[in-house]
Amino acid sequence: MRLHRTASVAATAVGALALALALPAAPAGAATGPFTYVYEDSGGPHVGLLSDPPGRQCLTLPEVAAEYVPPAHSPRNYTDATATVFTGPDCTGDFFSLRPHGGHASDRLKLRSVVFS
Repeated sequence: MRLHRTASVAATAVGALALALALPAAPAGAATGPFTYVYEDSGGPHVGLLSDPPGRQCLTLPEVAAEYVPPAHSPRNYTDATATVFTGPDCTGDFFSLRPHGGHASDRLKLRSVVFS
C-alpha cells in the first residue's frame, strides 16, 4: 500500500512538472519554473503546484492555510529563484531555504507558506 501511494505521488509530481514546463513564460519579477509540495487530506497524498510564482511576495499554500489541517511537506523547488519555506501561514515561524533549480527536502520538512527571491 505504501509503495503504491509513493508511486502515485511520484507520477503526479512528474505530470505536474511536465505541465508547468509547457505553460507560457512568467511575468517580469516572477520566479520561472514550478515549485511542488505534498499535502494530505482524507483522500490521501496530493501534489500541490505553484507555477511561475511571483517573486518577493509571501504565498500561503491554500490547501494547508488553516491550522487544523496538517502542513504540507516534501517541497521541490524547480524555479530559478531561492524558495524560503515557512512552518506557519503568512511566512511566519521557522524557515528553511531551498536552492534554485532542484533544491528539495524530505517529508520531515513541514511548510504552510513560501516566498521566492
